Parts: sequence; C-alpha cells; structure tokens
Amino acid sequence: MTNGLLSTLQTQDSFARRHIGPNVAQIAEMLAAIGAQSLQQLMESTVPSSILRRDTMALPAALSEQDALDKLHTIAAQNKVLRSHIGMGYYDTFTPPVILRNVLENPGWYTAYTPYQPEISQGRLEGLLNYQQLVMDLTGMELANASLLDEGTAAAEAMTLCQRMNKKARNENFFIADDCHPQTIAVVRTRAHHLGFNIVIGNPATDLIGGDFFGALLQYPNTYGAVIDPRELIEKSHQQNTLVVVAADLLSLLLLTPPGEMGADVVIGNSQRFGVPLGYGGPHAAFFATRDEYKRSAPGRIIGVSIDRHGNQALRMAMQTREQHIRREKATSNICTAQALLSICAAFYAVYHGPDGLRRIAQRVHRLTQIFAEGLQQLGIKCDHEFYFDTLTLTVGAQQNAIIARAETAQINLRKIGADKIGISFDETTTPDHVAQLWQIIANKNIDFSVTDLDVKLGNSVGFEKSVARTSSYLSHPVFNSYHSETEMLRYMKRLENKDIALN
Repeated sequence: MTNGLLSTLQTQDSFARRHIGPNVAQIAEMLAAIGAQSLQQLMESTVPSSILRRDTMALPAALSEQDALDKLHTIAAQNKVLRSHIGMGYYDTFTPPVILRNVLENPGWYTAYTPYQPEISQGRLEGLLNYQQLVMDLTGMELANASLLDEGTAAAEAMTLCQRMNKKARNENFFIADDCHPQTIAVVRTRAHHLGFNIVIGNPATDLIGGDFFGALLQYPNTYGAVIDPRELIEKSHQQNTLVVVAADLLSLLLLTPPGEMGADVVIGNSQRFGVPLGYGGPHAAFFATRDEYKRSAPGRIIGVSIDRHGNQALRMAMQTREQHIRREKATSNICTAQALLSICAAFYAVYHGPDGLRRIAQRVHRLTQIFAEGLQQLGIKCDHEFYFDTLTLTVGAQQNAIIARAETAQINLRKIGADKIGISFDETTTPDHVAQLWQIIANKNIDFSVTDLDVKLGNSVGFEKSVARTSSYLSHPVFNSYHSETEMLRYMKRLENKDIALN
C-alpha cells in the first residue's frame, strides 16, 4: 500500500533519521564497499543463526521525538521528589550554575569519552588532574586515581589491592566493619564471593584485632554518623599484618583529620556531595587514594604531568597498567571506564569554592547538625553517639513508624534503622527551617526554642573530639585559589574545553 504524503513527510523528518545519521545512499555505498546486498543480508552473514531473530518484533508504532519527550515527562511527573536526610553517602548539594550550564549541559564536556588520546584531551586531563589533587589533599594520601564507578566498587577494588600487596599475610580473609554503609558491604561481599575471599563482618573494636586478615575496611564517620578515631585500630592492624582501607566522607575531611595522617593504606569514598546532583541514586564518581608504593596495583587510571617534544607541559594517562583494554585476560580489575564527567564536575566545584569556601560549607553542615543535636537534648532525646559530623542516629523505640510517617507526610525521607532507630543526615542544602521542622516531626509538638538561640548557646564548640580535628592545610595549589567568581570560572572552563575534541 502506497503511503500518503503526510506519512512520507513524517517518516522523512523522524528522529531516527536525524539521530542515526547515514541516509539511504550512504548505507548503500557502505554495503557495496563490504560486498553485502542489504542490511538484512549483512546481519544474516554475521550473526550466528542460533541467535538470529527472524520474526518481526511486536512493537507499537514509533513516536515522534516530541511525542516521546511528552510521554517521558508525563511518566517522570509521577515521581515524588522528597527532601532526603537518609545519608549513607547520598547528599543533596548545590551544583553551581556556572558548572551546571557549562559542563553538565555542555556537549563539549558531556560527550567526551575516556581520554585515550592525550593530544586532544588536555582539558579533560587537567580537570582529572585537579580531581586527583583534591582527593590527595583531603585524604592525606600520596596518590589518587582519576575516579572509579562508585564507592562500593572502590571498596571492592581496595580489597583486591590489599590482597595483592600484602606479602606478609597470605590468607584469604577480609574484615568489614559492621558500621560501614550497607550497600558498600553488599558490593564487597559479591566481589569477594567470586574471588574466593572469606568475608568477616563484625565490630572492629572487638573482632578485628587478634584475627587473621589480609585487609580490613573501616568507615569514617561510620554509617550511623559516629566519628571514632581509628588510629589505634589502624596501628594494631598493621602489627598483625593487616592492611587497612578507610571509607571516608570527603566533605568531613575538611574538618576531620584525614585517614592518610592516621596511617591508612587506602582511602576510598565518593565525591557526589561536591556539586554532583543526586539524580536517582547514582552511580556517582568514587575516589581511590593510596600509598605511592602501591601505585602499580591501583585500579583505574592516573593522570600525570609530562612535557611534549617542545618542552611544554603536557598531561597524559601516566598509569593504566591494569586496565582491561590493555591487559585483557591478565587484568585483575575490570574497571575500564571512570566517571570522568562527574569527577571533573566535583573538581570544578572545589576550584570554584576554593579551600575557604569548602571549609565554610563543611562548617555550616556540621553546625546545623550540632544545633539539631542540642535541640534534641532539650526535648529529652539522646543521640546514640556522642561525636559526629553531619549524621545522627536516634533510638526512638515504638515511635519509629509514627515519626517516619509524619516525615513522609511532610515530604521528607528519613533513614529507618532496625526496628527502633532513625537516622538523620544534613547537607549543603539544609536550612535552619529544615532543622526546626525536624524537631517538630520527631517531638510531635511545637518547639519553644530556635536555631538562633541554640547557635548562640553552643558558642565555638564542635561535635567531635579535638584529637580528630584537622590541623593540616589543603588545596594550596593556585588552581584552587584563583577562580572564585562566575566569570573567572567560566573562562577557566572554556579554556580547558577548547583544548579538547568532543562531539561538538
């Protein structure tokens, strides 16, 4: 049956025609070059007959691009976006508009893939180099890679590094603190199962020391928010030939002593709260930092500074020795694609705010948490832990479900822990009004004190021990101290973009 003019015009203007690219003439030219009569004949000659589908799929008629977008908007509108206080490595954040518009929404940045060719990737490589420096400075480690898929993956990679590099403890046992994030524990357990490692999950204060482990994973602050000084555990672990991985909150390390200064062998975590939107839960770019002596066993890729043949500074992927695309069957890691775009966004976030701005963000988050804890005490509610950064766990007993329900009615997500606890985390987007609202939800009554009152009462105190307060400097490199206005930042990012070749 001959198509009418309207049908023909719609087909010629279809999204498929513009998206796929080659037209009928170009397809015919390519088929002639390879000696195939048609696309169907090409498929039949290349796809094994055992898996080749010959019948037509029962699909609905194709939508136009605009109709498809309208349908997707209708579906997305059914989603309820609640304010989140669940923590566990997931925090709301403000993406600076200059980064949102010029990086996340810019095909000059978001279409560029892994920088295999450094000569056309100098901008991305500089962004990733900034990311590495950010991670090294905040974790206190000697070396950092250019990001990994997510925090759970980074923890699993850290486990395998410990097993390869620990020459003194030749066993197959890996310890995980039971106060690590549950999703991290799940990923590490899955990886360990297929590698033949034995996972022991327990209380590090009682179950780690005296055991026979090639490595151990600790969380700092832990998943319930407690800030516990890990120095003694790290020292005793080393005495029994156990390497130690610390999963850390990157923002907290602006105020807390970095694990690298405490003797950690590997420090991992994610950089999501550095300006990367929550999205629908990730994955978000992870960081992986370790000792220089372990560099040839580090996963992912490491950006290094070199010089070109004219003596000018040039960046390159200095190390990618364990990449799957290079060693293939000999690779001990399958981490082939890093979160380049999101790690670059996190690096730009740090460049834009600088060391002082980042510290102010961390201090504000911690202060609101401290004020919230003081208010709870006024209400006769005690936190489960004395020292914290941005997360509190409360034992609320039989009131748990009622509190969760009141929060959901107010369009707020709280963390449900066990049968009688709730967890509450604060972030960059938390306001004093949010804190006051949470007091009312938990107490189920009006509050007769204010955030301002308690802020004055608390003075210059902090919610963690002085022994874990950070004293070392960080982000002293000029790049983190030069571009703090929108115009300066815009020009810096444009200079880097112009050094790259992307889809645009």
